[in-house]
Amino acid sequence: MTHWFDGPLAAFDTETTGVDVEEDRIVSAAVVVQDTPGGRPRITRWLVNPGVPVPAAATEVHGLTEDHLQRNGRWPSPVMEEIVKALADQCAASRPLVVMNAPFDLTILDRELRRHRASSLARYLDHAPLCVLDPRVLDKHLDRYRKGRRTLTDLCAQYEVVLDGAHDAAADALAAMEVVRAVGRRFSARLERLSTAELHTLQAVWHAAQARGLQAWFARSGTPEPVDTAWPLRPELPAAA
Repeated sequence: MTHWFDGPLAAFDTETTGVDVEEDRIVSAAVVVQDTPGGRPRITRWLVNPGVPVPAAATEVHGLTEDHLQRNGRWPSPVMEEIVKALADQCAASRPLVVMNAPFDLTILDRELRRHRASSLARYLDHAPLCVLDPRVLDKHLDRYRKGRRTLTDLCAQYEVVLDGAHDAAADALAAMEVVRAVGRRFSARLERLSTAELHTLQAVWHAAQARGLQAWFARSGTPEPVDTAWPLRPELPAAA
């Protein structure tokens, strides 16, 4: 029997103007599909002219300058629809979708759809619900007492995955997929009997517990930073009165 971590997977990643899902914008994105471990990935990339300034700090991370995006990027509205339709195609094909730190990438996509398409992620996926595998949530639950950070770079080092070209959306998506496969193999005794749909549900519970733990740590350290427990998508903020 082929286990889910040795079967077909898709992965999604974005690069953005910043880390605020409510205000920042997508500047590049990629969807990567792979049928078997080590198989040749099929990659779809998008480059976006966000229509807003690109901070120097963001450019330092992903290397995409405002001038380059203005010259080569496409307008957000058609791109956001292409991206979400590509994700819907993967869901319809029953391919689990690997998203590192899913509440960031999926929420910022949802907000872009609301901003540019007067729609939402849920509306596009109403007939093919998401089945997400988040390497950060999986690793933190399965190896919860390990010290150190759990960025994608850290997880690649931990699971001996090559990350060639960090902060390129396609490279990060492929690396996240390889990390999920490696997590599945390392913890196969605990994961192989679970379906990806069951794992999707469990990750929501695990993420909420992880978020509450982080919130408690912030409180003890005097850091007034709220931590959202929602996964894989943060709820829309209520409109200001």
